[in-house]
Amino acid sequence: MIVILTGAGISQESGIPTFRSADGLWQNEEIDAVATPRGYARDPDRVHRFYNARRRELLSAGMRPNPAHKALARLEREYEGRVLIITQNIDNLHERAGSLNVLHMHGELLKARCENCCAVHQWEADLGRETSCPRCDEHGGMRPHIVWFQEMPFHMEEIETAIMRCRTFVSIGTSGNVYPAASFAGMARANGAMTLELNLEPTQGQHVFHNSMHGPASKVVPQWVDSVLFKKMG
Repeated sequence: MIVILTGAGISQESGIPTFRSADGLWQNEEIDAVATPRGYARDPDRVHRFYNARRRELLSAGMRPNPAHKALARLEREYEGRVLIITQNIDNLHERAGSLNVLHMHGELLKARCENCCAVHQWEADLGRETSCPRCDEHGGMRPHIVWFQEMPFHMEEIETAIMRCRTFVSIGTSGNVYPAASFAGMARANGAMTLELNLEPTQGQHVFHNSMHGPASKVVPQWVDSVLFKKMG
C-alpha cells in the first residue's frame, strides 16, 4: 500500500493560497480569528463570512485540479495495490481529479456540521447564524466542517493504522511543521516503510525521508507517478 500525505503545496498551483503565512495571516485574516473555536465563539458572523468567501472561490470556474492532483488520481487507477491519500487540505481538488480513496484530516470546505445534532451535510451555499440544520431544523448550530486549531483531526485511527501498514509513504507539498501530520513520516519509517518527500524545497523534517524530489508539485508529482507505474510495467 502507498500512503500519500498532501498539504497546501499541492493545491497552491491551482490558485489556493497556503494556510499559514509568515505574518500569521490567512487570506488577510488573523488565523486566531477565523480558525479557532475561540474566534468562532467571539465573532461567528466574521468566521461565516470568511468561509463563505473561501467556499465561493473553490466553486468558481477558475479553481481546477492541477497536474499533481491528476497524477495521483492516475496512480490510484493504475497501481496494482491500494493507494490512500491523507490530505490536510479542505478543498475537493483530489476528488475532482478522480481520486476516490481520500481522507480529509482537517475537514472539508464543502461540508457543514450541526453542533446540535452532529449531522454532517454536503454544503455549497453560504452559512450563517440563521441557517437551519436540514436534519434537526435547529437554527444557529451550523458551522463549517473544518478542524480548527485546538480541535482533534478527523480519521486519526484509520490514518495511523494505514501508516503503520504501508510499504511506501510519500509527503507532498507540506511543511512538516504541523502536528500530528508532522509525525506521520517518522511513524511510517519506524514501521519499515520507504519514505519520500516531494516538495518545493527541503523541509526541517527531511532527515526522516529516504529520498526526496524538489520542485513544483505539478512537475515532480507526475514524474514520480510515471516512475512508479513504469516499474510495475517493466
